[in-house]
Amino acid sequence: MSEDEDGQARWNVSEWHGKMLVDVDGEKIGKLQDVYVDVETDEPQFATVKEGIVGRHLTFVPLGGIQVGPDGLQVSVTKEQVRSAPDLAMHGEELTQDDESKLYHHFELNYTPPEIQSGRRLARR
Repeated sequence: MSEDEDGQARWNVSEWHGKMLVDVDGEKIGKLQDVYVDVETDEPQFATVKEGIVGRHLTFVPLGGIQVGPDGLQVSVTKEQVRSAPDLAMHGEELTQDDESKLYHHFELNYTPPEIQSGRRLARR
């Protein structure tokens, strides 16, 4: 992460694809597949990971407090929290507002739908 002139954090999420995500204890979670950003701030909120056998469900990992290292990305949650997250099926390219709400609440994150037509907070990058 680097900072721009205003001191704002600037993420280069395109470099994160395929990197290993590890939990707060250093346990491997899986390889990062996609990053979902907040539609209002464009800040990374969640990543999806590929685990073992490819299924139609995505495993989401919150990116708050992420530490970017040379060999991977360390998140501030445990592997067990990720494992017990709700199974969310994709409907096209986006999550439903209800699924977003379930995801945020599982990880004890504040969820407020934005005042936009879709009412969704996350967008895939």
